[in-house]
Amino acid sequence: MTKDELKDYIDTHYQDKMKFLDTGRFDLMYEVTKENLLEVSKALRDDENLKFDFLCNLGGADTREHFEVIYSIASVTKRLRLDFKVVFPYDQAEIESVQEIWPAANWYERETWELFGIQIKNHGNLKLFLLPDDWDQGYPMRKDWDAPDFIRMPEL
Repeated sequence: MTKDELKDYIDTHYQDKMKFLDTGRFDLMYEVTKENLLEVSKALRDDENLKFDFLCNLGGADTREHFEVIYSIASVTKRLRLDFKVVFPYDQAEIESVQEIWPAANWYERETWELFGIQIKNHGNLKLFLLPDDWDQGYPMRKDWDAPDFIRMPEL
């Protein structure tokens, strides 16, 4: 399946759950709502024509306007790739875990929770692994993070 065929397939079968984002990037990018995250993730994994069985990466982003969690997924057998993201406001910084769908999400979700403070619902093992056990200085990947010894570089 080519990239254009993949886009047509997703637009046809998932148009009510996935919104295409024309980012100009090589890989397709979609937006999924928090409410549809688990349903879409399972459908993409289980769809016989897609078989997105591999979570390549998962990460958080702070845009100064909202949080995003970005999922990069692939199908090993079908040789397909796509990305999708979930966007939500700061005051609703929580998202469901996709660990049961893609077990590789375990560490990525822990990192997103630890560094951004985005709560990962139903994860079951949210423990610090990058920051010291006694860390109490906030979430270092947030744009507004500050600490006594942190020197902010000017933004370009």
